[in-house]
Amino acid sequence: MKDVFLVYDTCCFYEIVILNYFMSFTKCDVVLCSLDGKPIRTMEGYSVNVDVALSQMDLSEVRSFVVPGGNIKNADLPEVRRILQELSQSGRLIAGICAGVDLLDDAGILCGIRSTHSTEEIAVKDGNIITARANGYVDFAIEVAKALDLFEDEADLQETIDFWKYHKSME
Repeated sequence: MKDVFLVYDTCCFYEIVILNYFMSFTKCDVVLCSLDGKPIRTMEGYSVNVDVALSQMDLSEVRSFVVPGGNIKNADLPEVRRILQELSQSGRLIAGICAGVDLLDDAGILCGIRSTHSTEEIAVKDGNIITARANGYVDFAIEVAKALDLFEDEADLQETIDFWKYHKSME
């Protein structure tokens, strides 16, 4: 199963870097997907090559779908909203951070669930949906990794939290 990151021109790449690291470290099948399959330029100025166009994704192969923030109007399109609805209805994990949460909301998949739009929390998991505020990128990465069962055990999870969230050095 594939873990898909929807990247688009002016997306905030820093919001998904730690999550991508966790996924790559645990050998997930990570796919960078853009709307048209062409490289994108992030808000930070990076030029990023992608693996596939969104229209070429086989949604039956998607395990998780991640939407970073940024200038979300570049990705808030009917086709993207339809895909989010389809993935949500099939129980796939969908995760949005910062303005990516706005896209999930525009797609109608936040109706009736707890999210960062309905609480003051930094990161929220409700069912198959995870949302986070822009400054919650570490919490976001940890919540998605927990939902995907990427940690070996509770000790691995705690070590990850200590290192990434609390900046404790590992001895």
